[in-house]
Amino acid sequence: MASPLSRIRPFWLLAIALLVAGTGLGWWYERHRTASEAEAGRDAQLEDTLANAGISAKQRAAMEELVRAYILDHPEILPEAMDRLQQREAQARIAPMRGALETPFPGAIMGNPAGKVTLVEFTDFACTYCRRSVGDVDALIAANPDLKVVVRELPIIAPASEPAARMGLAAAAQGKYAAFHKAMFAGDAPGDASIAAAAGAAGVDVAKARGFARDTGVDQEIQRNLGLARQLGINGTPAWVIGNELLSGAVGKERLQQAIDAARKG
Repeated sequence: MASPLSRIRPFWLLAIALLVAGTGLGWWYERHRTASEAEAGRDAQLEDTLANAGISAKQRAAMEELVRAYILDHPEILPEAMDRLQQREAQARIAPMRGALETPFPGAIMGNPAGKVTLVEFTDFACTYCRRSVGDVDALIAANPDLKVVVRELPIIAPASEPAARMGLAAAAQGKYAAFHKAMFAGDAPGDASIAAAAGAAGVDVAKARGFARDTGVDQEIQRNLGLARQLGINGTPAWVIGNELLSGAVGKERLQQAIDAARKG
C-alpha cells in the first residue's frame, strides 16, 4: 500500500509553484489590497487547488513540510520563480493593450515602417540609459530588416524632457523623427539650445514645429503614453515591449534580440 508521502509526491512541484506564486502575488497585492485580504485570497486559492486534487489536510501538512525543506535547500529558485511570475503578469497586461501600444504617433517610428516584428520603446531624451541604448537599437534595426520600432515619448525625468518630447513629435509629423531622435541623444542634455540644435541638424522646420508642439494632439499623445506606462507598471526609461515581454532598463542588444526572435517565432 502506498504511503501518504508517496501519494502526494506527484503534487509537490505544484505545491512549490503555488507557494512561490503566493509569495510573488503577495508582493503585488500589497500595492492594491491589505495584507489580510491578500493572505486570505492565497489561502483560498491553495485550498481549492488541493481539494480539487483530492489531497487531505494530513497530506497537505506533509506536502507543506516537503515544500519548505525543498525551498530551504534550493533558495535559488525564488528569484527565477518571481521573474517568471512577473513576466506572466506582464503578458496579461500587454495582451489587451497591444493595439494601442503598437500603433505609433504618426511618424514616430524607426526601422521598417511595415515590419512584421514590433519593438516598442518608452524613452525620455533626458535619460542617460536611453542614450546608451541608441547604438543597440541601431544595431538591431540593421540586423533585423523586418523590425519596426515604435517610439513612445515618456517625459518623466527632467523639466526639459517634455519640451524635447514635444519637439520630437513635431519632427515626427514632418517625417524627421529618426534624425531628430539621434541628433538629440548625440547632443547635450535637453534644454532650449540642444533641442533647437537637434531640430536644425534633423532638417526640421523649427517655426512650424514649435506651433505643432503646442497642438492638442501632442498633449493627448503624451498623456496616452503616460497612461500606457502606468498600466504596464513602467516607472522608468528605457522600457521595452516586444511580443509578450516587458523589459526595463538598458538591457543590451543581445537581450533585446532574444525577445525579438521570440516574438518573431510567436
